[in-house]
This record gives sequence, C-alpha cells and structure tokens, in this order.
Amino acid sequence: MKTVTFIGNGKMALRVAQSLKADYKIEVVGRDMQKLSEFEKQLNVKVEKSLLDGFDIEGKSLLLCVKPANVEEVSSMLKGEAQVVFSLLARTSLKKLHTHFKTKSVVRAMPILSPSVQRSMTIITGDKAFQNEAEKLLGYIGTTRWLESEKELDIATELAEDGPTYLSLIAKSLTDSAIQKGLKAKDATYIVRDFFGSFGELIQDIHPDLLKDAILSPRGPISAGFGSLEDAYVRPDYLNAVEKAYTGKWNS
Repeated sequence: MKTVTFIGNGKMALRVAQSLKADYKIEVVGRDMQKLSEFEKQLNVKVEKSLLDGFDIEGKSLLLCVKPANVEEVSSMLKGEAQVVFSLLARTSLKKLHTHFKTKSVVRAMPILSPSVQRSMTIITGDKAFQNEAEKLLGYIGTTRWLESEKELDIATELAEDGPTYLSLIAKSLTDSAIQKGLKAKDATYIVRDFFGSFGELIQDIHPDLLKDAILSPRGPISAGFGSLEDAYVRPDYLNAVEKAYTGKWNS
C-alpha cells in the first residue's frame, strides 16, 4: 500500500484523507501532536503521526495542505528532498513552491466544491511526469482535469470558484420570479433545484448552444424570454464578471 504524506492536518487534509484511506497508507505531519491524534480519530484509521519541526521528507510524496501564508515557515522546518509535492494551496505558484520546498517535482491542484462527498472537480498542472499519479490520487475525491499551463489553472480556478456564486444568483432570481407570479415558495424552490440537477446531467453530453437551440422555438414564449436576457446584455455581464474576478484576485 503506497504512502501519502500530508503536510498539514486541517479540514482540507482530512477531507482528502477520508477518500484515500481505503487504498493508501496515511502519514500526517503537523505542529501539535494532540491535533494530529484528533485527525487520526476523525479519520478512524491508524495513521503515522509526526511533528513538523525537523521532519525528513527524503523521497516522499507530499500532499501539501497548509495555509498559503505559512509556506515559507513550514518549508524551513523540513529536511531532506521530496520526490514530489502535490500542492492544494490556493494562489501559490509553482515557482514559489520550487523556491521554498526542496523537491524534485511539483504539481499544483485545486479541488473545487465537495471533496468530502467525492464530488470535487480538481484542476491540475505542473510536472507532466506526475500527471498520471496526480490524476489517480486526486481522482478519489471526484473528477480531474489536467491543464497545460499555470495561467490556464489560474483562470480555471476563478471560473470554478466563482461559477457556483453566479449560478446561485440565477437560481435565486428564477425562484423569486416564480413566487412573484404566484407559485408557492416551496414548490418554486423544488422545481428550480430539480432542473438545475437535470441541466447538469444534460450538458455532460450536449453542448450548451445545441441544448439552447433545441429548446427555443421561433416566436415562442421561451424565445421572448431569452431575447429579453440578450437585450439586457446578460451574457457580456457574465463575461465581465469572470474577467473582473480573475484580474482582481490575481493581479492585485
């Protein structure tokens, strides 16, 4: 059974470890032995526990789950050279990870949404020699997508992080509009939730444009409603929202 060494024992580490524990030996490294024991208790399997200061990473595969602000401090406490660092740190570049961690290879990964229920989409980039291993490891918490550059990963991160917020706004607006027309709130909420779930399944196999064209009919009521959204420049507004989120978070 292959060992994965978690550097950090917070919520993200625990969620990922819960998905891996059946097929991987878990080793966890942190600052406080009591908290490491609590991590083991919540995971409900025996793990190797070690304190961070002076921990030897020689030849190990590390899953980095510390706070981004603690990268310099954490890396300075380790000794040896890792085989690979799989980083789950937000907004922490490959260059920075290579600068601070002594490792042969680095892979950046960003789990989106729900690792705890194995429904995360994880976007990945870095050393292609570890692409297959990264996809296998992180495939335990959901689907994965390898991207060819760090810039693409940064854009995809914004899309995946901000997308649920924008979709929540759409869901709330549609629900409210139905309530205003006279539908009971519980019924409107149920219907919107159901078609969001159905839509998620549909676009797995059908391009959104083809789906839209299949539903719209000339001069029909749906076309009229869709036309009003186009007249209100909804599409450019969403494009602008993604652009603002990307430039605001990454170039500040």
